Amino acid sequence: MSQGDMKQPLLRSPRRPQGSLSDPGTDAPLVGILGTGDFSRSLAQRLLASGYRVVVGSRCPKRSSGLFPEEADVTTQQEAASQADLVFVGMFVEHYSTLSGLKEILAGKILVDVSNGMRINHDEPSNAEQLAALFPDSVVVKGFNVISAWTLQTGPRDGSRQVQLCGDNAVAKNSVAQLCRDMGFIPVDLGRLSSARDIENSPLRLFPTWTTPVLCALSLFLFFYLFNFLHDVLHPYITSGRNVFYKLPIDTVNVTLPAVAMVMLALVYLPGLLAAFLQLWRGTKYRRFPEWLDRWLQARKQMGLLAFLCAALHAVYSLCLPMRRSARYKMLDAAFRQVKEGRAVSWVEEEVWRMELYVSAGILALGLLSLLAVASLPSVGNSLNWREFTFIQSRLGYTALLMSTLHTLLFGWDRAFQPSQYHFYLPPTFMLALTLPCAVLLCRLALALPCVARRLARIRRGWERQRCIRFQLPEEERNGVEDISNVHVLNL
Repeated sequence: MSQGDMKQPLLRSPRRPQGSLSDPGTDAPLVGILGTGDFSRSLAQRLLASGYRVVVGSRCPKRSSGLFPEEADVTTQQEAASQADLVFVGMFVEHYSTLSGLKEILAGKILVDVSNGMRINHDEPSNAEQLAALFPDSVVVKGFNVISAWTLQTGPRDGSRQVQLCGDNAVAKNSVAQLCRDMGFIPVDLGRLSSARDIENSPLRLFPTWTTPVLCALSLFLFFYLFNFLHDVLHPYITSGRNVFYKLPIDTVNVTLPAVAMVMLALVYLPGLLAAFLQLWRGTKYRRFPEWLDRWLQARKQMGLLAFLCAALHAVYSLCLPMRRSARYKMLDAAFRQVKEGRAVSWVEEEVWRMELYVSAGILALGLLSLLAVASLPSVGNSLNWREFTFIQSRLGYTALLMSTLHTLLFGWDRAFQPSQYHFYLPPTFMLALTLPCAVLLCRLALALPCVARRLARIRRGWERQRCIRFQLPEEERNGVEDISNVHVLNL
């Protein structure tokens, strides 16, 4: 029997061929497992808890029987392969050849390949394709390789719930998908068996969607740290001989972190603005964005979380500033000098108000960033509808960027106009940090103009500049209320 000849589900109970997949008891479906490793033991435990009967094939049944639950039948590989119609191959790919003697027994049965490679595979056949080549009369389905043994033991509540599947036979994939559902997981069909290479590579990649955002954050941190070193540490040492290198571990880092957070937060919303302006310039939404812009749009979540991390670390560092020995020394020295000179302790009304305002704005910005970070969690985001999610990520996100900009402006106050702040002819750090956020806010304000917003809304509803189309926005949107439920486009 070839893979394309299968017409009926193969997962069944020997006593009741047409029984339910999840009926418990003696009539429960029988699932086979070839292999006795950690994953096979966890898989057997999870299958038994889900109402299945399990038979395990081992080269040494007596030695392996004590590793599995009592309900599992540990026997030889030939006996396990002959009893079950759906068999999990829980072995390393280099051991597949040891199963060559089971070709006739496994003919016409579903083989679920759960293996992973040791390195990322670029052009070689996948493990599942190698298994299919060794057993041409069996039906191979790739799956469960992205689920860890720990997740199988604890259940889907403590790990990823998605199980990626692929295979050339739809009936076999449906049988494995039903088994996934009975175990509490969510099957995700990724197409034919040729997709197995991507599924096998996915567990080997280390944060693939985080590489560019992390490199961007590290580059910004290095740039602003070196800039602050030149501006605040090296300049006083060269010009007046003051040794302030003690600022490097805390002071310089604390000035660098908010600059990185602001720029990263601005980078979250900049690609959306660029996409909007590109649609306005093209006069249509039916053209793909450049690849670099598409990748940038997909990395916005990671950039936002990194911005929140930098802002949170900045808050922690700021709380620790008064605890430093150098800070206490400066306070005591200043008080001693004032008493010695017979002057009262100074109270500068302007400085007091400045600090109260910029600290308050910073707290509000951090609170909004915390809300954005929490809403990015899948468990929270899935509970929100599209309008709620858009309101949080867009409206509140721009509000967070505005409050962060206001926090920095209040911190700088009038120091941008003081020549003494320009060390080595370099501007203060807060001026550099404000450049991109202010540009983003101004661009967003430009898109909010009624004439621009109306044109952009028409384009996103299907209007094209180079076609003869009569277009009328819904009444709600003409009155300033967003309504994406109705589209009125008439082609002439």
